[in-house]
Amino acid sequence: MNILGIAAFYHDSAACLVKDGKILAAAQEERFTRKKHDPEFPTNAIKYCLESQRIEISEVDNVVFYDKPVLKFERLLETYLTTAPKGFTSYAKALPLWLKQKLWIPETIKRELAYEGEVLFTEHHQSHAGSAFYPSPFREAAILTIDGVGEWTTNSLGVGQGNHFKIVKDIKFPHSLGLLYSAFTYFTGFKVNSGEYKVMGLAPYGQPKYVQKIYDNLLDLKEDGSFHLNLKWFNYMSGLTMTGDGFAELFDGPRRKPESPISQREMDLACSIQVVVEECMLRQARFLHKETGLNNLCLAGGVALNCVGNGRILREGPFKNIWIQPASGDAGGALGAALCVWYGYLDQPRMSDEQHDTQQASLLGPQFSEEDMLADLQQFGAVFERLDDDQLYAEVADLLVAEKVVGWFQGRMEFGPRALGNRSILGDPRSSSMQSKMNLKIKFRESFRPFAPSVLREDVSEYFELDCDSPYMLLVASVVEKRRIKMTPEEEQLFGIAKLNVPRSDIPAVTHVDYSARIQTVREEDNPRFYRLISAFKEKTGCPLLVNTSFNVRGEPIVCSPADAYACFMRTEIDCLVIGNLVLYKERQPRWQEREDWRKKYELD
Repeated sequence: MNILGIAAFYHDSAACLVKDGKILAAAQEERFTRKKHDPEFPTNAIKYCLESQRIEISEVDNVVFYDKPVLKFERLLETYLTTAPKGFTSYAKALPLWLKQKLWIPETIKRELAYEGEVLFTEHHQSHAGSAFYPSPFREAAILTIDGVGEWTTNSLGVGQGNHFKIVKDIKFPHSLGLLYSAFTYFTGFKVNSGEYKVMGLAPYGQPKYVQKIYDNLLDLKEDGSFHLNLKWFNYMSGLTMTGDGFAELFDGPRRKPESPISQREMDLACSIQVVVEECMLRQARFLHKETGLNNLCLAGGVALNCVGNGRILREGPFKNIWIQPASGDAGGALGAALCVWYGYLDQPRMSDEQHDTQQASLLGPQFSEEDMLADLQQFGAVFERLDDDQLYAEVADLLVAEKVVGWFQGRMEFGPRALGNRSILGDPRSSSMQSKMNLKIKFRESFRPFAPSVLREDVSEYFELDCDSPYMLLVASVVEKRRIKMTPEEEQLFGIAKLNVPRSDIPAVTHVDYSARIQTVREEDNPRFYRLISAFKEKTGCPLLVNTSFNVRGEPIVCSPADAYACFMRTEIDCLVIGNLVLYKERQPRWQEREDWRKKYELD
């Protein structure tokens, strides 16, 4: 039985194909259209899912949409009636799109896909919960989902057993931990729904000086993790901004203008809201454990991408094991919705061995044959050489030892926001200049942003205070004491961005200013090619990890095709590109000329 899950029309549209309970394919629409967080109907992602498995739409038994539009529209109307006449501008802007598109999803699906069957719907947080529990290795687990807002729910607590789960408690709009965090994302000058991870990365540079102000004025947080927001400080119910004018009074001045310099105030704001959100996550986890007595916890929803909070739940929370959906945002809703139909609606027996998840390392996207790679590269006149596997790993390891930056394009594309070793940019973690080089010359992004280490699973405890799997780069842990570099008294007095240039360990490129790292553990059975490359680097250096960041530049989605990879390679200071077994050196390539179709595709000025 084939089930097609769809998420669309808000942000991060995606599609997922499940066959007899097995996840066969999943991808975000942005990877094909090259529009970051593309919210449109995922035509290309659906086409990939079906064609990759040689399935016609007539062979799809169920199509399921990841939330219930009528309930969402009800929230829009009730919110307007509650705030009228203040919310008219926001309401008037949203209404035409609802009347034209969002209320007619069954018709849209049938028209776009020539699908003749019934369209099913799951609730938004049901999709999140399904995406967290069903692919996890656990037959029994507590479930925590936190995001901005679904239909009405913003935060849910549930229990999963076998092939079913139930939501036992929830928090409803307008009270939302995700929207609270997004309000600070907006106020610190970053883009809502995409800049939240920048706030998380900025937090260690600041001091928690505004925590008490947040508790006193914005958030009434209870011991069980439930909360109420003081809505007078926010503008998302009736306006087109996240925060009201009062935020400037509370937090020492107006909102930072986007792209303007980041001050100590923004660092302190980021630190403060991160502390508050972590405390809320911890309280909810403790309450769930107390209520359920279970050892396992599953997480999803946009806030579950807060890997610092996840790390604290693992270290300080009462659960023995946690599993986090790698596509925790809206894209993962497509996967969760499909699995909810298979297990919950069709009542099929659960696939779980209590040890391995069924997410398949989240390598669920398109892959390309060498013939496809050659065709893409030849259109650019690219110069390359082909190496066999042994030559390839040795050569790339030598390049990394020489502090070259390598674009690494292999196998199936990752599903979710993280590059996990198939669409990655790699570097030497021992280099003190690698972080700034990658940020400024390759990613074209803010200098404070940290990079993640990908480490062989068997060696993780040699470098980090972690001794469990972290395959999806969703847990933060500290660098072990013996790897740290003790700061001088003068260095300890530094504040803010001045901390950036102080080496913190013998792997400075992946050690954040608070001695933490966002860790991906790599097992040979999950990704044999990436594992072999890291192993080759270890043989040459004794260091079993690499800097791993997503293969894209700021403002663009992660690359999907070999052509995307070559274009990104030529527009940046990446030194070498590896596509399958084909190796391309920057100095040997013809001069890059921006073609009109590529200029339009990448939305360049």
